[in-house]
Amino acid sequence: MRARRALLYVPGSDLHKIEKAASLDVDGIILDLEDGVSANRKDEARQIIAGALSTLDFGRSERLVRINPFYTGRAEADLAAVLPAGPETIIVPKVDSPAILQKVDAILDQAERTARRQKDSIEVIALIESAKAFVGLREICQASARLKGLIFGAEDLTADAGMTRTPAGTELLYARSMLALHAAAFDLQAIDMVQTNFTDLERLTAEARQAADLGYTGKQVIHPAQIAPVQKVFTPDQAAIERAQRIIAGAEEAAAGGRGAFSLDGEMVDLPVIKRAQSTLTRARAAGLLD
Repeated sequence: MRARRALLYVPGSDLHKIEKAASLDVDGIILDLEDGVSANRKDEARQIIAGALSTLDFGRSERLVRINPFYTGRAEADLAAVLPAGPETIIVPKVDSPAILQKVDAILDQAERTARRQKDSIEVIALIESAKAFVGLREICQASARLKGLIFGAEDLTADAGMTRTPAGTELLYARSMLALHAAAFDLQAIDMVQTNFTDLERLTAEARQAADLGYTGKQVIHPAQIAPVQKVFTPDQAAIERAQRIIAGAEEAAAGGRGAFSLDGEMVDLPVIKRAQSTLTRARAAGLLD
């Protein structure tokens, strides 16, 4: 599993911001062609992104590109411009049907053949941000073997569904939970919504903790100041890692003795507890805390 604790949006039309982002210790950098770029600079942004992908050292950060929605007529040209430069992942916005991901899949198949890259080496993450998308989420999750994650698009969803957007976000709890559950069911990562107030880090941290409690593995960020607090929330601490290791060791010992459950520190440990421990260690490995 790839660590995607924090994914930072950077406007594809601003080379200076891309260069700065490349120097940050962030899990992923989303070079944006959609909302972060004005209509009259989208063609220019394609070339800036392609050049940045070809020449800049992004360090350990995953290189992602968010294309424009297919209904704009720009998506195909976006992909044609950036794919030769070798992005690792494509973010597909406004995914409200399996057909959109299947269309992307076909384009990426051809790009991989042309570049003689391994099939399915370019990954895809879908932005889920409309009422229709949530109604069809099960089918969307099964649309492509490339699909590795779902991103919760709160702002577009509230606009589409006629919800009142509140600071507390209680109007989003059902949809947020629904996305996390579908991601878990289909072995996908769940990436939480953007916190648009980038100066209130206490609020950001509380929102990220709630997302982690719901089963999210990461969060979208829009400012460098948001990176460290978000990545910390989605990283298991040393105490959690050590307890998870003890649980797994105890489970192996119990299995060797023909027992399904065992006790640890006065508490009963059974399969659900073992699965949570395995998840903790998987996230720790992804974060580079374990071999």
